[in-house]
Formats: sequence, structure tokens, C-alpha cells
Amino acid sequence: MSLYTLFVASIFFPIHESLKGHETVRVRRDMEKAQWMKPEQIESLQVENLRKFLSSVERHVTCYRELFAKSGFSVSDINCLEDLQKLPLTDKSFIRANLEQLKADNAVGLSRFNTGGSSGEPLIFYIGKERVSHDVAAKWRATRWWDVDIGDPEVVVWGSPIELGTQDRVRQFRDGVLRTRLLPAFEMSKDKLDSFIRKISSVRPKMLFGYPSALAHIASHAERQGISMDDLGIKVAFVTSERLYDHQREKIQTVFGCPVANGYGGRDAGFIAHQCAVGGMHITAEDIIVEIVDKEGNVLPKGESGEIIVTHLATQDFPFIRYRTGDIGALSTGLCSCGRGLPLLKEIQGRSTDFVIAHDGTVLHGLALIYILRDIAGVKAFKIIQESIDHTRVQIVKEDGYQPDSELIIQAEFKKRLGENVVIHIEYKDEIKAEKSGKYRYVVTKVDFLSKSSFLFLDIRKLASKQNSADSL
Repeated sequence: MSLYTLFVASIFFPIHESLKGHETVRVRRDMEKAQWMKPEQIESLQVENLRKFLSSVERHVTCYRELFAKSGFSVSDINCLEDLQKLPLTDKSFIRANLEQLKADNAVGLSRFNTGGSSGEPLIFYIGKERVSHDVAAKWRATRWWDVDIGDPEVVVWGSPIELGTQDRVRQFRDGVLRTRLLPAFEMSKDKLDSFIRKISSVRPKMLFGYPSALAHIASHAERQGISMDDLGIKVAFVTSERLYDHQREKIQTVFGCPVANGYGGRDAGFIAHQCAVGGMHITAEDIIVEIVDKEGNVLPKGESGEIIVTHLATQDFPFIRYRTGDIGALSTGLCSCGRGLPLLKEIQGRSTDFVIAHDGTVLHGLALIYILRDIAGVKAFKIIQESIDHTRVQIVKEDGYQPDSELIIQAEFKKRLGENVVIHIEYKDEIKAEKSGKYRYVVTKVDFLSKSSFLFLDIRKLASKQNSADSL
């Protein structure tokens, strides 16, 4: 650690957080101790934190006080994590319907937030200082797993208007001291990509942080331009907020000459899990309880895929309890060889909108279609939109190598997976723009399969082996 980084991490940032009323430093230290506990000790800590959390929610949050009373629920009934199942699942519609009643009556300094709305209507919600402290601490701990600390130079490629729209002088000064350079991910034109490459090369960051699609775009552009970026001293590229595909990981690692660390979470659900240097996706168990449920809302055993449900124990000012993320994944039955006792996510298969549903009702991961397009020469970029169970649109940006019969091949291969009677409409574009949030989405489905009776997940590793592609999961 350089003397400058040591100053920022041990003096400047702690003072900065204290002035804002955040307990980030203490929380991070507690997390770094707790991560080495045995699994049963961590679970006991979760149960203890859950009781404290629900007790506060019952006293101060009107919506849940009424819900507890109506259902006959008592916090004293919580003796293990399974007792959390006595409470109902919640979702975006629940929060929208109870926005004011979910604010704790003792909350001070709540900040209004919203999701990007890339998979539907944006969600408005509130975050208190406790939640901010814990989320920042979770990210801080995870970066230290990779020998990167606050104060080390970093480049953040991001698209959120919350961050990009608040770059006032105070924030610019803070980011300058922290050596954080923020690059907007909304536009990926050639001029912008050239500019990003110049800035990354001049900053020589220890860490990259951003959407996997954005970092992969920058890496691909640098590769096409013959620009070497594997000698900048980058230790890790942290990616989050989108599904990380294997071809993106390979491209980022190759071009930037650093490992890729996956992070899973959301603005609403918080920092749920981070990848360590060994490869385990460690859940932030001190703060977050993760459940996996089937289409009826029944909790599934470890190893089985279903919807990811989150209870964030640092949200007593505006509770997220048994919150449906809309993401599909599975919990691991084992532990990471790094020695941490934190529970693991076995896999994160993506958002429900990253899946498509065949005409016969079979649910397929979008990779079933993505691999087809990735194997077609001359396809520079693409986006798949499933409008209905009978109609799918494919947007394609062509480049040299695209053959006249490629369109027929794409339609035939899509029909093999979605059904022979499904209409596959191909549109050619000059470019495929990012979402309003700055994210790039390869697959978007407008079919709600989570409520379908034919709720079937294919093993995506087996799925990949069926594709004629050199890239396996």
C-alpha cells in the first residue's frame, strides 16, 4: 500500500464518513472479523441480527406493525432463519403501494432513490444512513480481498444518473482525493471509446469498476485498434449490475491483463454477494439473508434454482424483507476454499427477463439464443427481444463476413429452440443503443414466465455443451 493510499484509507475516508454520520469503518472491521467465523456462528449472528431488525421494524414501521398484528406474527417466534418464512414475500408492487407507510417513524435523513427501470417501471424507495454504511463497507471489504483499498486509483464506468448527475464541486473534490475517475457509460461511440481508452491509460488504475458489457466494449475497441492495455498495473476489474457472460470475462481479462471479480446486487436489494480471488461468490451474510423460492414462493433447498429473495438487515429505516429480486440463481451446498465461512451463491443465472420461454412452455436461458448469434460470422452486435410466445425480434449490427444466408440460419436455429411456428423477425441496425441506465442487454423477454405452470430451468452448463461454440460455461 502506498503512503497516499494509507492516508486516504486510514485518515481521510474515515473522517469523511464520520462527518456524514456513517459507521462505514466500524462496519467494515466487523465484517472482516465475521467472515472468518464458522458457518454455524455466522448463522447465529444472522438470527441475532434478524431479531433486532424485526423488533425495530415492528416498533417504528407502520406497514409492518399492522402486518405483524394482522397475521399474529411475533418477533419472539424467530429462533432460526427458517422462521423468516412466516412472513410474506414482498416485491416492487408492495413497496409502491406502501411507500410512505414503509418509512420508519424515527428515520432521519432518508434519501430518495430509484432503480433504473431497465426491466420495467422504475421503483422509488428510500435509503437511510445505516444502509449506506453497510453497503459501502461490503464493497470496501470485497475490494480488499483483491489487494485494492480506498485511495488506490480506480476508473468507474457507470450509467446511473444518480452518480452522474451529482458531480458538484464537493463530490469532484472528494473523488479527486479518493482518486476515482467516473466515466459515463451511456454512449459507446468510437470517439467516446477512444476517449475512455486514453483516460484509463493516463489514470493507470489499480481497479476498474463497472458494467461487464461496458468494460467488454472498451476492451474490444482497444483490441480492434491494436492498443495494449495489459501493462497498466490493473489488479482487478470489478463488474456488477448485469449478468457476466464468459466471453465478456475472457475479453476483459485478456485486454486489461487482470482477473475479473463478479459482484451481485442492486440499488434496491443492496450488495448481495462478491467474488473472492479463489472464485467463490460470498454472500454478505452479516447484513443479508438470501432465500431461493419456486414459482409458488416455497423455499427450495440449496443447489436448486429459483428466484432470489433478499432480506436486508440494515434497512430498518425503510425495510426490504423477503424482497423478490426477479433474479434467478441457486445457493451452494459447500464452502469456498479461501477459508471464509460466508455462504455462497452457486450461480446467478440472470434476471427473469434474461430468460425466454419456448412455445411449448419450456423456460430457456437466453444463452440458448446468444450462442447462435455469437457463432455467426459478421454479427458485430445484437439484441434479442421476445415480444410474445409467438414472436421474437432480433436486432443485428452487421460487419464484414456476414453472409446472405446467415438470416435463414439464424431463423432456423431460433425455431429449433423456440418452436417451428414462432415468428423470428430480423432487423438490421447501424447501432444498438444502451438502456437508459447505461446497461446493455442481450436478451429481453416480455413474457412473464415466473407465474407459468411450466416452470422449468435447464442446467445452463449442459445447455452450453449443446452449442457448437468454443466458449463453455
